[in-house]
Amino acid sequence: MKKTLSLLLVLVMAVSLFAGCAGGDDGKTIIGFTIYKYDDNFMSFVRRAIEKNEDQVDELLMNDSQNDQAKQNEQVDVMIEKGADSLAINLVDPQAASTIIQKAKDAEIPVVFFNKEPSAEDLNSYDQCWYVGTTSSEAGIIQGELIRDAWKAHPEWDTNGDGVLQYVLLKGEPGHPDAEARTKFAISTVVDAGIKVEELELQTAMWDSAKAKDLMDAWLSKHGEGIEFVVANNDGMALGAIASLQGNGYFEGDLFMPVVGVDAIPDALSKIEEGSMVGTVLNDATNQGQATFDLAKNVAEGKDPLEGTSWVLQDKAVRVAYVAVNIDNIEFGKKAYE
Repeated sequence: MKKTLSLLLVLVMAVSLFAGCAGGDDGKTIIGFTIYKYDDNFMSFVRRAIEKNEDQVDELLMNDSQNDQAKQNEQVDVMIEKGADSLAINLVDPQAASTIIQKAKDAEIPVVFFNKEPSAEDLNSYDQCWYVGTTSSEAGIIQGELIRDAWKAHPEWDTNGDGVLQYVLLKGEPGHPDAEARTKFAISTVVDAGIKVEELELQTAMWDSAKAKDLMDAWLSKHGEGIEFVVANNDGMALGAIASLQGNGYFEGDLFMPVVGVDAIPDALSKIEEGSMVGTVLNDATNQGQATFDLAKNVAEGKDPLEGTSWVLQDKAVRVAYVAVNIDNIEFGKKAYE
């Protein structure tokens, strides 16, 4: 009888211990998130999409890394100390992925990177590591198609009549996979369509509206109406360029400059409706945020990353599709932010 009672006691303790391990040592589910900087236009919407799910877990540990990789590394340490069951990391510097992965490995917890993609080598270095984001080249190709179609539809935009599209390009963070791919494929798609181009300027504005405005001011001073198209790697920089153009009398009377961006944030959609922006590419913040949360929650609870979701993994990554947005389908873009 005593042996039977002892065996039952051991079984009860084992079951209790197992139950306590589901989601964390105390039975709670805690997920640690970092955003590379809260005041990034696009990432602010991804953050909102994540935070709307906070009632589905016991705690979300949200962090603004303020564009400082050292700060982000410290935040990861703190989240691990606070008992995070999984990490969801929007890297400041994609090159720092290996450092974050090692911290997660040492703590024996899974990590989901989002929006800024680690290298394939880093992603494959840990079996409890995934990525949620986009296919970088796709945004550039779609933006190039927007430029191609708009240029062909408006021969009057060739202001000097030389048959060449003279453009300036506002680039995001150098070395960032999205910035490099958008820059390359936007222009190559235009060229592949048989349109001759001339690059007047290409400089980084680091995704920032204010920096983009300053660059556009300088370019207008240097090139004036010789600029025929403004290409921006994101809407934040496109909005900065538009602010500069408006300050120099554009979009009044016959003075016009075509501008395209990427992200389809609400402010950019408003500019498309006003006629001061030709188009943009929907970078689906809502679904990026939701997919990141879904994967991080599942792996925090010891489940398959995709359990109960409709997401699809391809080489350890969930890819959220881009969509072209212009005045013809502006309502589609708006619905993404409802």
